[in-house]
Amino acid sequence: MPFTEDEIAEYALTIEKHFWSKRRPPVEMRDKIREGQRFTGYTLDLFYVRPRWQHPGETIDSPVARVRYIKSRKIWQLYWMRADLKWHRYIPHPVTTNLEQALQVIDEDANGCFFG
Repeated sequence: MPFTEDEIAEYALTIEKHFWSKRRPPVEMRDKIREGQRFTGYTLDLFYVRPRWQHPGETIDSPVARVRYIKSRKIWQLYWMRADLKWHRYIPHPVTTNLEQALQVIDEDANGCFFG
């Protein structure tokens, strides 16, 4: 069973408070780049929405990170997208016990995997 509406609302507030409030594009860029998040089942994708390089009138999602909740173990697994355009476990810190910790690891980006 996927996240409930109440869980999604709670996690959206957590993401805003602990992540997007620090990683939001500058005001002068917000008409071109905006932040996004998508909940699918027990998976949360964080991304930026930006113009397509060769077709500026079109937008694309530019992935930042994926966080998957494993309900049976009560852990959050972190993933990053490699150049092969596939999600890979973030080996330096593969799991956390809560969403806030996962967002902190992504925000710190100690190995340049999430923001380059």
